[in-house]
Amino acid sequence: MTLYMENETDACFAFPAEETARLVCEAALEAEGCPYEAQVNLVLTDDSGIREVNRDARGIDRATDVLSFPNVDFERAGDFDMQEDREADYFDPDTGELLLGDILLSVDKVREQAERYGHSQRREFAFLIAHSMLHLCGYDHMEEEEAEEMERRQEEILAGLGILRD
Repeated sequence: MTLYMENETDACFAFPAEETARLVCEAALEAEGCPYEAQVNLVLTDDSGIREVNRDARGIDRATDVLSFPNVDFERAGDFDMQEDREADYFDPDTGELLLGDILLSVDKVREQAERYGHSQRREFAFLIAHSMLHLCGYDHMEEEEAEEMERRQEEILAGLGILRD
């Protein structure tokens, strides 16, 4: 798995952010049974940066914790059977990796929500990455049943890594 991570802020965490992101991404892909080597882009930004993207991409003029931009159009969540006519859109021609998509994460929200929920920043960071990875794998949470399934899967991924609520 290839993770490209860019930090647009001066923020540093007390944990290895890139290593944590990679572990969570790999665990999510394994949990979903992804049969391909995959590529994910992760951008760490602040509330201002994510608010601007949220406004431009979704028409919602407020900061949020994480945004996911999937590259693959899944017919069913977690079903990696690709349509042959779309393979050129989904795979990097140089590496052969599945171009799963992009994650934009607010470091301000990681800190704020970790404090609000009473757990470590690493746990909040990992939770948001797991959440976003499931979106990149075709999951959504618009309906209550979908939200429950995503929550269950997120917790399984994190528990498997030993990243639990403090």
